[in-house]
Amino acid sequence: MGKVIFAASGKGGVGKSVLISNLGAVYAERGIRVAMVDMNIGLRNLDIYMGLENRVVYDIADVLSGLVPPRRAMVKDKRFQALYFLATTHNKEKFTYGADDIAVLYAYLRELFDIVLVDGPAGLGAELKLAMTGVDKAIIVTTPEYVSLRDADHADQILRAGGITDRVYIVNKVNASYFASGLLPTVEIITSMMKIPLIGVVQYDDAIHVSGNSGTPAVLRGDSYITRNFEKIADRLLAI
Repeated sequence: MGKVIFAASGKGGVGKSVLISNLGAVYAERGIRVAMVDMNIGLRNLDIYMGLENRVVYDIADVLSGLVPPRRAMVKDKRFQALYFLATTHNKEKFTYGADDIAVLYAYLRELFDIVLVDGPAGLGAELKLAMTGVDKAIIVTTPEYVSLRDADHADQILRAGGITDRVYIVNKVNASYFASGLLPTVEIITSMMKIPLIGVVQYDDAIHVSGNSGTPAVLRGDSYITRNFEKIADRLLAI
């Protein structure tokens, strides 16, 4: 039985979808059966980062309505032996399903895949509480900014209140020169605000975002410090 890993942020624009696309690619390259689920309802973008936007026919609302079975709605990424993508809907009004429906879907995917990576919605409202139902682990993505850290801490509180005990975080888009200048929160401040395990720091690099916007996760562009860093984060995510 697989594990459902949910990515949250509290704040949009922190790189949550880019992280999920690269982690999915790392696991899939290892021969692990991976399902990627976009739960950012109304704001779908994971398909773009994976280069699969032109192949999406059905979305999660079509699955939950019973129009098509999950397998038919899932798009196979042909670059890997077993990586599949399930899109969310662009139309929020089309999504009228509840927490029980989401939990059943996750349970179904857990039976088919080793890892289910869920790209959760940005924000702290009802959509977060809906999308996190029935997950096994949460990874919170933040940037080294006070606003982002505060929202990440709020997201952590919601996840904890929802019964998710296994929670970790990463700090994304880190510019080392800003740390040295004292213009950003220090590592000590970040760890004091986020009271859960830190599993990685991702340096800001244009190559990561250029790769994502071209539909190719950065880890697929050959061996680099970026690839090695994401591989370490992928290892820690499963180990902790």
